[in-house]
Amino acid sequence: MSTVKIRELNDAFRATFKGGKVLMTASVEELPACVKAEALLIVGTFSAFTPDNDPHGEHDFGKFKFVGRTFFWKIDYYDKQCEFGSDDPSNPEITTRVLTLMFASDY
Repeated sequence: MSTVKIRELNDAFRATFKGGKVLMTASVEELPACVKAEALLIVGTFSAFTPDNDPHGEHDFGKFKFVGRTFFWKIDYYDKQCEFGSDDPSNPEITTRVLTLMFASDY
């Protein structure tokens, strides 16, 4: 598996939300639509990766503050049926990316 390829696929997914699924925890889902939309825009342009929040260099986790709340987002890798973990997250032919947006308190 290639860390560079995984990072590129994750960045492309976050920027377009194509090639995977986007989920929100129930508490985030309850926010007004305009707040959720802005939070997703922040996820899509997130670039504050550090060794602390991105130790493997895959750009699969982020944290930001917005509307007085701390949000987390994370990307998980599943097989195409979303039943099991992906055998190779660097291969988009066998991987479904799932991004979850949540409050830090949901984690």
